[in-house]
Amino acid sequence: MFIALINVFSFQLCVPFDLTAQDHTVDFSSALTVVNSLDSTQRAKAVFPFDDMSRYDWHYLPPSLIPRKGVCLKDLDSIQKSHVYALLKNFLSDKGFLRTQNIMNNEYYLKELEPNMIHRIPENHFIAFYGEPAKDSVWGWKFSGHHIALNFTIVNNQLALTPIFFGVYPAEIKEGKNKGRRIIKDEEDIGFELINMLTNEQKAKAIFQSKAFSDIVTTNAIQVGPLAPVGIVANDLTTQQKTILNKLIVSHLSSMPTKIAEMRMKRIVSEDFNQIRFGWAGGLLKGVPHYYRIQGKTFLIEFDNTTHNANHIHIVWRDFNGDFGVDLLNEHYKKSKHHHE
Repeated sequence: MFIALINVFSFQLCVPFDLTAQDHTVDFSSALTVVNSLDSTQRAKAVFPFDDMSRYDWHYLPPSLIPRKGVCLKDLDSIQKSHVYALLKNFLSDKGFLRTQNIMNNEYYLKELEPNMIHRIPENHFIAFYGEPAKDSVWGWKFSGHHIALNFTIVNNQLALTPIFFGVYPAEIKEGKNKGRRIIKDEEDIGFELINMLTNEQKAKAIFQSKAFSDIVTTNAIQVGPLAPVGIVANDLTTQQKTILNKLIVSHLSSMPTKIAEMRMKRIVSEDFNQIRFGWAGGLLKGVPHYYRIQGKTFLIEFDNTTHNANHIHIVWRDFNGDFGVDLLNEHYKKSKHHHE
């Protein structure tokens, strides 16, 4: 089982990053570079106290519908933008950074596709900081816009990076010069591979409803707990099926920095792999609305492709105790309290 996992990793996640598996320390100087590049007006929009409650606000609809806190990318000059891209590159894997860029650039395509839709605004993505990078032991930042929500919390140089959300419409471009382009691909293809390799008996357990949800169930909730224990338990899968489930989880982890993704997967395998549940709702073929979730003891993955004739994908990773760095913060404040007693 574990050998199969390592093989998946060597295939999917092979780029070295400036992180260590032991304490997943990340170089945060790129965050300071962005903050220092802002003028006083921009800084007033972009930098908040760490305990500002807007840190927990996140969404994936266009900011013209749901306003965001922060400074807008389209209002920055080219040098400032390059600093933001460097920051994103530092906190994501190469695959995650490329996906983020592609989703942002997709807004130009949507503007061409729907010229009269007022919400198609390229570079309408916002960056906000909470606390002072490089100065505070506890700080965070987020990057948000249409179909992107990235939330990073740093506690004593340890990094938490959930909720992490990506979406894309169209999921597959059907015509024109970009025909066939799919920005989010593996999470859908491997999901189909897994559900369709199950026996009828296994499918009866895995498919918990015939109709897909219209969106991810947890939407933009600030905090989530385990959903109903639906679907098939990994323990009821064959070795080959478990390997594909591994591969599917890795595809969802692959936007995260490599060392963190590897560390998370090892923890999932060692702690609760056989109790992970894979649940499916909807059709078993492309073009038919479909949804799945993968739920473990500590995490939830949701995927949906239901609207616009099943050509509009949303994916999210949630940590039950770790979203917005809650577990790291609890530990930090506990130690601080003992230190002062």
